[in-house]
Amino acid sequence: MSMRTTLLAGGLTLALAGAAFGAVSADKAAQLGKNLTLIGAEKAGNKEGTIPEYTGGISKAPANYTKKGWRPDPFEAEKPLFSITAKNMAQYNDKLSEGLKAMLKKYPTYRLDVYKTHRTGAFPKYVTDNTVKAATTAKTANGGLSFTGAHGGFPFPIPNDGYEAMWNHLLHYNGLTYEERYRAYTVDAGGRATMQSEGNVTQEYPYFDPAKPDAKDFYALKIYLVGPARKVGESVLIIDPLDSYNQKRKAWQYLPGQRRTKLAPDLAFDTPSNIYGGQCTWDDMFLFIGSMERWNMKLVGKKEMYIPYNEAKMLFWTNHEKDLLKAHHPNPDDVRWELHRVWVVEATLKPGKRHLYSKQTFYLDEDSWAAALADKYDGRGQLYRAGLNYLNTHSDVPCVFPDAFSIQDLVTDSYVVNALPVPNQKGILYPGHAFPAKDWTADSLAAGGIR
Repeated sequence: MSMRTTLLAGGLTLALAGAAFGAVSADKAAQLGKNLTLIGAEKAGNKEGTIPEYTGGISKAPANYTKKGWRPDPFEAEKPLFSITAKNMAQYNDKLSEGLKAMLKKYPTYRLDVYKTHRTGAFPKYVTDNTVKAATTAKTANGGLSFTGAHGGFPFPIPNDGYEAMWNHLLHYNGLTYEERYRAYTVDAGGRATMQSEGNVTQEYPYFDPAKPDAKDFYALKIYLVGPARKVGESVLIIDPLDSYNQKRKAWQYLPGQRRTKLAPDLAFDTPSNIYGGQCTWDDMFLFIGSMERWNMKLVGKKEMYIPYNEAKMLFWTNHEKDLLKAHHPNPDDVRWELHRVWVVEATLKPGKRHLYSKQTFYLDEDSWAAALADKYDGRGQLYRAGLNYLNTHSDVPCVFPDAFSIQDLVTDSYVVNALPVPNQKGILYPGHAFPAKDWTADSLAAGGIR
C-alpha cells in the first residue's frame, strides 16, 4: 500500500505506559492555517486535481434550510463521474479499502458511484482556535489511553501516533448536544429487512462545552426505545471518560419487565449490541467508540481513498425501507462516494486481551477526523466485516459528521444499518446548549423508561 509519509520520526508507538507524548513544536504547529487547515488537513489539492484545495468548507446553512433537522442536499443536481465495479476495480485498487474490494468481488450488484469531491468540512471558530492551541499543549499519557492539555478542540491536529489520531476520531465534532429519532435495521442474506430498534437519542459532548473546561467525560448517550413492540420502554445510558486508563465507561440499562435500572458494564467492547439485533458489537458504533485499552494503535500513514461523503440524499431524501435496504448491501443508487485523503490507523489486539476482532484498520477523513471506513478481521486474521460511516455536512452547526453507519458481515452476507433518521419526525436537531446534569443519571433513565 503506497502511503504519503507525514509521520514524525519515532512517533509510531508508545513504549511506556504513563509516559507523555504529543505536543508538537511551535514551528510545526505554525503550519496550521498555512499549508495545513486549522484542524490539520492538507490545504492543497492533489496534483491530479481530483481532490480540490480546501477553501473553508460550508459554514452557513443554505437559504432553503428550514431548521427542522432535515438538511437539503447541496449537490442534488450532480451526476456520478464514473462507477467502480468488480470489472474495473483493478484500476482503482490503491484507493479502495480491503473491505470494499471484498464487497465488490462478492456481490455482483455492488458498485461505487463516484462524484466530484467537495471539501465541505467546517467548524465553529472556538473549535478551531482550541485545536491550534492544543497542538503545542496536548499530551497523551498512560499508553495513549488519556491526555491532558486540550479542551474544546481536536487535541492532536498533527498526530504523532495511532492513539493521538484515534482520539481525534473519538472527539470528532458534532455540536455540543444532539437529538434524533432514529431506526436501526438488519438485512439478512435473502434481502429481508428487519427494524431492530427505533428510539429517541440524546447525545452530549461535555469536552466541547466552553462552560466545562474541567470536564471529565467526552461523550454521553441516552436512548429511549419506542419500537419495535418487543423493545418499547427499554432505555440505555452510556458515559465515556476522557481518562480511560483510570476510569471505565459508565453504563446503565432499563428493562420494563424488571421495572428497574441496573448497571450494565457489558455494554462495551465486543459485547453484541441488542440495539442492532446482535449483529455488531457495542464498539462497532460509528466504526469505533469507547476505550482503546485492548488495542495497539499504529499510525500507518496517509493516502487517497474513496469514502462515503456528503450523504444528504441517502440520509434525508431516500425512502429507507423501500429503496435503500437491498439484499447484501445498501442500494448503490443512494450512496455518494468521493475521493478524499485519509489517515490510516491499524489496531492490533494486545497480547493477553480478548476481542471478537484480532485486527482493525481505520481510515480517518482528514477534513473531519471521523473514521469513514474500517476493515475488521477475525481471530484467524481473515477479513470478517467491513464498516462504513456515511459522512454528511451540517452547515448550520457547522460540522461534518457520520450520521449513520453500516457493518457488513462478509461471512453471513448480512448487514446492519444504524441511526437512519425517521421520516415525519424531527430529523437531527442541535439544541446548542447543555442539558441539565440530572438528565445524565440512572434515576433519570428509570423515570423515562416506564411504559
